Amino acid sequence: MTGKAQTRPKSWVPRLVLPPLMLIALINIYGLRYYVLPLHDRVRHPLNDVFSPSGTVGQSTGILAFALFLFLWLYPIRKQFSFLAFTGSVPRWLEVHIAAGLLIPVLGATHAGWRFTGVIGLGYLAMLLVAFSGVIGRYLYVRIPRARNGAELSVADIRMQGDDLIADLSLATNIDIARLRDMLTVDAGVFASRNPLTTIRLLIVDDFRRGRVLRSLQKQLREGNAANQPLDKKDFRRAMKLARRELKLSHQIRALDATRRVFRLWHVAHRPFAVTALLAVVLHVAVVVVMGATWFW
Repeated sequence: MTGKAQTRPKSWVPRLVLPPLMLIALINIYGLRYYVLPLHDRVRHPLNDVFSPSGTVGQSTGILAFALFLFLWLYPIRKQFSFLAFTGSVPRWLEVHIAAGLLIPVLGATHAGWRFTGVIGLGYLAMLLVAFSGVIGRYLYVRIPRARNGAELSVADIRMQGDDLIADLSLATNIDIARLRDMLTVDAGVFASRNPLTTIRLLIVDDFRRGRVLRSLQKQLREGNAANQPLDKKDFRRAMKLARRELKLSHQIRALDATRRVFRLWHVAHRPFAVTALLAVVLHVAVVVVMGATWFW
């Protein structure tokens, strides 16, 4: 790979999650006077036909949660079959997959009226485990360097990107490359443990250490010294952006083998959670349909 370092497209997740999340929050704020009541008082409340699990809002959010849950299973299909490339890239599919996974627990809680007992409670717990494991998966996924099409990069490719970045940063700051490398050195841990929890802990610790290095560089660039003058706002923002990317690449090289190892284990663990949640949700929907406990028929 030659030329400038590649950057991953900006994440769609916030744009996909925040608007519906705000709408759901407003609905729940309006229904709070209903949700705080004991079960025996809810049935006589004027909002029961709206916010109960079989009410208009309650069941509508449940239907939407079920539809999104089924949609989640399209992502592994897209990832498996390359002829589906016309539907969008795998990284973009992952963004939508994550957004749907984050919305489902909130929709499910609204559908259940924030009461989790019996089979519903077990199904919701499985759904939460899927969402939580999905967050961990995303955390690991972004630490494995990839091209724009989602393919993993080799260590040589990563190092080449890092060399490009440090050269650009040197030009942007008027600081020589050797000094920049010294300024961006992180007191890193050794990712040698085979324990996945230890690896995740070290990844988080490394995140904080990189944050301290970045803040130190930020202070030096703002203040300037005998060797370099303070940067104007535009050059400062560009320099900090390059520094973040360089620190991220350095971290990815240090932790690459360990991250890949934990990510493979995560794949093994994530699927049983997802299948358990799917079975519980399908069972719940089947019971509701058989009993006719709906507002639309």
